[in-house]
Amino acid sequence: MRTVLVLVCNILLLLAAPMALAQQQLLSDPEIYEKDHFRERCKAVEFDAEFVNRLDINNDGIIDAVVNEGALACDGKRGPDCTEDGCPHNFYLQVKEGGYFMIATAQIYSYDFIQRFGNMVFVLKMHPRFCDRTDEAPCEMTVRVRGAKFTTISRK
Repeated sequence: MRTVLVLVCNILLLLAAPMALAQQQLLSDPEIYEKDHFRERCKAVEFDAEFVNRLDINNDGIIDAVVNEGALACDGKRGPDCTEDGCPHNFYLQVKEGGYFMIATAQIYSYDFIQRFGNMVFVLKMHPRFCDRTDEAPCEMTVRVRGAKFTTISRK
């Protein structure tokens, strides 16, 4: 019985490995991708100018994109996936060969993109519980994007 269980586990691992190693498909433009998603989901959709912000989020000289799902109305409802924790923001990196891939999704109130010590960083404003607090003031988490990874610098 133990041998069969080990064999089944090994087969599952072999099948899962290629899926885990598979590379994320590149998008030609995250704005088109995200807008098409909401056009399919909603009968009537309106996008604000703040829906997509294009900036170099990982300091590599290539313009990336941040999508704010709170900057749209779906069937008359502003930010259909927004909650008391904020609205979904999707962060996309552009690769030098062309195309974008998503590196993160965060449920936040808003963000500032500022320069600190020579690098551009995000100051994410989110629910205070993300900073282990119970007061009303938003948590402010400062993060830097290195390569394709968010690195937390500070929380307050």
